[in-house]
Amino acid sequence: MQIGEIARRKAFELLDKAQGGRLGRLKEVTKSEIKNGVTEEYMRRRVRAICEYAHENCPFYRLVEYKGCLDDFPVQTKGDFIAHYESTISDHYSAHRDALAHLTTSGSTGTPFTVLADREKMDHVNMNFMAVLELNGFRMGMKRGEFRAWIKGKNTVPLMRSIKNNLYMVDISNMSDENIAAIFRRIKRERIQVLVAYSSAIAALVDYAERKHPDISGWDVEMIFTMGEALSEGTRQKAKELFGITPVLSYGNNENGFIAVSLPGEDVYTIDLYHYYVEILKMDADEPVEEGEVGRIVITDYYNRAFPMIRYDTGDTGRMQVIRTSGGRIKAKFTEIWGRRGSLLYNTKGEPLSIHVFMNNLLNFEGILRQARCIQTGIKEYTIELNPYRGVKVDEAAVKASYQRYLGEDAEITLTYVDALPQQQSGKTMVCEQKCGAYL
Repeated sequence: MQIGEIARRKAFELLDKAQGGRLGRLKEVTKSEIKNGVTEEYMRRRVRAICEYAHENCPFYRLVEYKGCLDDFPVQTKGDFIAHYESTISDHYSAHRDALAHLTTSGSTGTPFTVLADREKMDHVNMNFMAVLELNGFRMGMKRGEFRAWIKGKNTVPLMRSIKNNLYMVDISNMSDENIAAIFRRIKRERIQVLVAYSSAIAALVDYAERKHPDISGWDVEMIFTMGEALSEGTRQKAKELFGITPVLSYGNNENGFIAVSLPGEDVYTIDLYHYYVEILKMDADEPVEEGEVGRIVITDYYNRAFPMIRYDTGDTGRMQVIRTSGGRIKAKFTEIWGRRGSLLYNTKGEPLSIHVFMNNLLNFEGILRQARCIQTGIKEYTIELNPYRGVKVDEAAVKASYQRYLGEDAEITLTYVDALPQQQSGKTMVCEQKCGAYL
């Protein structure tokens, strides 16, 4: 443990104790409910509470013919919320919005979006973050490096807050070998204990470490916490081999917070049913899928009363498994998360493909391809962007054959070369993109 870590943890505990210990209790309850599940009565009570509140206090939701059922409310996308933004804000907060927190997406999917949040929601967001970290061994106060494309004046963290939270901003705008080498040196020099990063950034660190063998002896890293797109199992295992740490998998968004996280020894995502009611709906209808079927991830946020988000279509897709424990509790897990529908690809038979297919396929071209992205342009047409290592000749026939194994033998594949895959504002790079009108 580091002195700064211990000091910050003690400061939090003393301050929280002076204020009645509410945050500490909230964190512990969140950890318990994620790990052990919630009761059916709790889910009914929370759904009813947010629905009744929204119906009574938000102009938009007052228009809903609410008969006591969640299904009475419409499923809404980010665009829908933007279209009736003002009328979604609760009457209790509309005149006091300057006092509300702003949860802002980066706009990496092309639609920036800011959700207003009341103090209770922010307490839940912050303790939810601490909970999902602590379930995987985190100790409050640990020095963490957050890997993003940091833009001064846009998304950077104020100096005093970064000091208070022991947070180091690690910029990943450019992931060249030279810059990655500098990142490794900084991790060691500043004794960073936790790496919080999008999966693509961790994949880049793993790739560099495998090729260049940087000296990581004596570094202080104890946890790797991945966000955003799924981390391939191959990369996850390589990270364990190279760094001695199995990366934690998480799923969430800036609008709501962390929705699911992998627990130690698991490779699926345990859903936070304490904060969210989660539905998996059909791709083309607002109806539930059969259990285990791929569908749209739709969430109802229990705790934001300033801007209630009921039946929010996150834009992501996945599979969910519901488990009823012997103790009468309910747990749920995402067994697969595909991410944005804009990154969900289909083979020539119209069957959805896991993002892991494209991540793991790159393992066939270690030392040859630095990056690759598959873009579906038609029912059977695909373009693959290749970013090979400098001076390496690519066996194009072998590349096509490896992708056809998953896409279909009748897949029509075009190869193009790029210097680097495009990076979104958030710092993510995507290995898939859906551009076929039939699937959008």
